Amino acid sequence: MDEEYDVIVLGTGLKECILSGLLSVDGLKVLHMDRNDYYGGESTSINLKQLWKRFKGDHQPPESLGSSKDYNVDMVPKFMMANGGLVRVLIHTDVTKYLNFKAVDGSFVYNKGKIYKVPATDVEALKSPLMGLFEKRCARKFFIYVQEYEDDDPKSHEGLDLNKVTAREIISKYGLEDDTIDFIGHALALQIDDSYLDQPAMDFVKRIKLYAESLARFQGGSPYIYPLYGLGELPQAFARLSAVYGGTYMLNKPDCKVEFDGDGKAIGVTSEGETAKCKKIVCDPSYLPDKVKKVGKVARAICIMNHPIPDTKDSHSCQVILPQKQLGRKSDMYLFCCSYAHNVASKGLYIAFVTTEAETENPEVELKPGINLLGPVEEMFFDTYERFVPINNHEADNCFISTELDLSVDLSAASATANQ
Repeated sequence: MDEEYDVIVLGTGLKECILSGLLSVDGLKVLHMDRNDYYGGESTSINLKQLWKRFKGDHQPPESLGSSKDYNVDMVPKFMMANGGLVRVLIHTDVTKYLNFKAVDGSFVYNKGKIYKVPATDVEALKSPLMGLFEKRCARKFFIYVQEYEDDDPKSHEGLDLNKVTAREIISKYGLEDDTIDFIGHALALQIDDSYLDQPAMDFVKRIKLYAESLARFQGGSPYIYPLYGLGELPQAFARLSAVYGGTYMLNKPDCKVEFDGDGKAIGVTSEGETAKCKKIVCDPSYLPDKVKKVGKVARAICIMNHPIPDTKDSHSCQVILPQKQLGRKSDMYLFCCSYAHNVASKGLYIAFVTTEAETENPEVELKPGINLLGPVEEMFFDTYERFVPINNHEADNCFISTELDLSVDLSAASATANQ
């Protein structure tokens, strides 16, 4: 271990593994360490016995739930946009050879107490029961504008500079009602709250275009794909990529301490009495707690069921978004469901997650609106975890600290971090 590296990466979460893979491909000498004896960090997938140990101590899971090894339960459940940034990274690096993906069956939105399929095109808008006849015409015009918009074609801009006009202004131009704005902003553009309305509309429009392009890619019921055996496969796949290009991995390395010189610049990492020197550090927030700040707390319920979520057209895998206004909250709530069809549970069983930004100290009550949509549940676990962001100047200390995965549905933010 007493060598010098270009970069030392601490933690094997998805973002860290993407970065170590890409840096190794670029020819940098990379050492990747983790205090845990498994890959994935907080974004790992665990089997049934591990799930029980984590939430119920020494109790054993009931035999009715099948074999433990049939389960791959994500600790940070997310789907991937079929045409999103992370998929492009996977294809570009050829990591796809380590993974198998399957389309997600459905994408839904909660509106006035019911679950509806998310309309994503002008054709679907005309068929959707979410809107009345006049509103469908307005939504159709808006969707056509979004579908035809191209950066390099001024004719498609209709006189609007999307870098200057806000999302609220462009929505106002098409006369869309509040409920329509709700599902477009939260279920198509995948915004986690309403702050996007007063920001430049470019990101808003591009997010909707990405949704429609991803939906068209596989001609399925949703724009999402998901790896067989769970998201825990992704960090391992990028770890393999790094290893192929000369990256060195060390798991189960306790007390990884970042060493600094007199100017406050990171110069290496010490573990078990040995120090590896480096030019830069990449790590998750837990390795440098004095250089991050808490920005929120996530509340979630993990549920095992013997049926799909009701009113989702018997989808074996789906996403249901509950916009904040529908629940009288400050942030959205998400239902994520996967099943034995993606090899994450025993035959005939489903794993559902209900997740939201915690706004009180009572997650069980906060999550109730989402849990009530699941129907009968065999087993349920409640959990909360805090979210942190870096507050350091990486140019001053050579430490690049990742932000933890947010509440957004799509995993593309993870690859965006790698690009930055």
